[in-house]
Amino acid sequence: MEKRLKSWQGWLLFVATMVVVFVLGLVAASVTERRAEIVSVFNNRKVEIKGIESRNEIFADNYPREYETWAETADTSFVSLFNGNRAVDVLAERPDMVILWAGYAFAKDYKSPRGHKYALSDMRESLRTGAPMAPDEGPQPATCWVCKSPDVPRMIEQLGAPEAFYKGKWAAYGAEMVNPIGCADCHEPENMNLHISRHALTEAYERMGKDIRQATQQEMRSLVCAQCHVEYYFKGDEKYLTLPWDKGLSVEEMEVYYDELKYADYTHKLSKAPILKAQHPGYEVSLTGIHGQRGVSCADCHMPYKSEGGMKFSDHHIQSPLAMIDRTCQVCHRESEETLRQNVYERQTKANELRNRLEAELATVHIEAKFAWEKGATDAQMQGVLQLIRQSQWRWDFAVASHGGSFHAPQEIQRILGNGLDRALQARLAVSKVLVALGHTDNVPMPDISTKEKAQKYIGLDIPSESAAKEKFMNSIVPEWLRKAKETKRLIERL
Repeated sequence: MEKRLKSWQGWLLFVATMVVVFVLGLVAASVTERRAEIVSVFNNRKVEIKGIESRNEIFADNYPREYETWAETADTSFVSLFNGNRAVDVLAERPDMVILWAGYAFAKDYKSPRGHKYALSDMRESLRTGAPMAPDEGPQPATCWVCKSPDVPRMIEQLGAPEAFYKGKWAAYGAEMVNPIGCADCHEPENMNLHISRHALTEAYERMGKDIRQATQQEMRSLVCAQCHVEYYFKGDEKYLTLPWDKGLSVEEMEVYYDELKYADYTHKLSKAPILKAQHPGYEVSLTGIHGQRGVSCADCHMPYKSEGGMKFSDHHIQSPLAMIDRTCQVCHRESEETLRQNVYERQTKANELRNRLEAELATVHIEAKFAWEKGATDAQMQGVLQLIRQSQWRWDFAVASHGGSFHAPQEIQRILGNGLDRALQARLAVSKVLVALGHTDNVPMPDISTKEKAQKYIGLDIPSESAAKEKFMNSIVPEWLRKAKETKRLIERL
């Protein structure tokens, strides 16, 4: 006997069907609308752009909304519990870092990063540029420009190969670097598709047996950031930009890679430890966090979609998601803005507690190691101490330099910092045993390094002289940079 639906079941099925049809209609309309927007944008382009176009202003007429929001990266008004968009003198806030970088240019000057608009000006004004990074090195290589300007791909194309650019000197290309991080770094000028403009990332993928051209659109929304927000080093005398991913992307796997090469960025001035200086492994760290594991891209949080005049586009005012919680966190999370903000602050605060403890222990062990050398310690006695210091500082720097790591992957960052603290304490124990063997059983006298200036004086830095030398150096080459910038401006005006 055929079973018939009850009246209410029929109505329920009908309503459910209508809801499904309605939702599908909305999705189809959204897709159609999005395609129409794209077609409209491309049909109304006012300037034909081909090849490597490094001048960001050229894109303004074709993509006014994206360009206007990109220009807002010059805004430094956003402030959060831990900085924001401002340039903060980090060494003044945490003088222990001067000791950690003794013998390296970061001990002279280290400020928190600002928006992409400042990429070139901040680099030129820093005391770290225009001089060797470490005493035993020559002038800085041109490789230092790679992440700062779309003029770099232009110059590499002009020179014919990346190695031709890398082996040059930093000052030699100063007149060519006139456009800060912008459109061509991430987009193909002809169609604005996302693309990889830096060879190092593509080459790292190839060495891992992967083809970056197979990346999905969502993956590309992170990979364009990974062109720069990654750990890297300058390989060999050619200073070839290289990502140390051959063995994996974790802090331990990269350490093994460097250890096998017997590579060090510099020898510490106090402890004589061979130090690895981390750059900014934000991409690698983010992959280990819950958002990265769930497929959330960098652009989802740092370049959220924005609607204006019936058009939906990515907000190119790249900044902290905390500055726009309604368009970032609350897209997925239903908690209030204040609750979400405090959740972030809680994770940052906990990580920073561990970070501060590690910085203090590391600064102390560098000074203790210096004291041991002065007491007559031998290379054999200090070998284990130096290895522990190297391991500890690598973990500290990896976590600190990862740009937002305490939120991107709080568990991984605290694990790394915890392991770094463990090695710092082991290093202090090891150096105390060396001192006992040398007949010293008292505490090691500690200098006053309570301010940046006192710490810099202790490690032998004369910052007034450094500043004067930098000013003299810049004055010798800035006129050429200004000439080039004015020439670029005239070209733009003619267009």
